[in-house]
Amino acid sequence: CAFFTGKLNVGVDAVQHGVEGLTYLLTESSKLMISETDFQDSIQVLGFSDDLNKLLVQLYLENRKEIRSILGELAPKLPSYHNLEWRLDVQLASRSLRQQIKPAVTMKLHLHQDDDQTVQVLQTDPSTLLHLIQQLEQALGEMKTNHCRRIVRNMK
Repeated sequence: CAFFTGKLNVGVDAVQHGVEGLTYLLTESSKLMISETDFQDSIQVLGFSDDLNKLLVQLYLENRKEIRSILGELAPKLPSYHNLEWRLDVQLASRSLRQQIKPAVTMKLHLHQDDDQTVQVLQTDPSTLLHLIQQLEQALGEMKTNHCRRIVRNMK
C-alpha cells in the first residue's frame, strides 16, 4: 500500500476508500445483474475519463458472474420448512385460582437444512400468535407492491 501511495502521491485513506468504493460498485452491480448500459450510466456521474469508464465497464462485464457466484457462496444457508405440528392447551383452574382460563399454543416446527432435520418447539399465547399472523400477512401484502416486485425481479 505504501508503494501505491508514494507513486500516486495520495494518502493511504484515499487508496483505501477508492478500493472500498470500487468493491461496493462491482458487488452491488453484480447482485442486481445490471446491463452494460445501466452500468455505464451509473459510473458516468462519477466524473472519470472515458478511458477509465471503458476499463470499469470491461472489468464489470468480465467479472460479474464470478462475483455473483462468490456472493452466492457467502450467503447464509437457512433452514427450510418441512412440517408443523400444533396443540392448544388450556389451564382451567389451579390450587390458588379455581376459575381461570389460561390458553397456550404449542408448536413443533420441523426444519430441513441440507440433509439434517431439526425440530424447534415454540409456545405462545393466542394474542401473541394473532399479532404474529397479522405481521406475516402484512409482510406478504408488501411483497405484492410494485416496489417489492421490482426488487425481487432484479435479485433473480
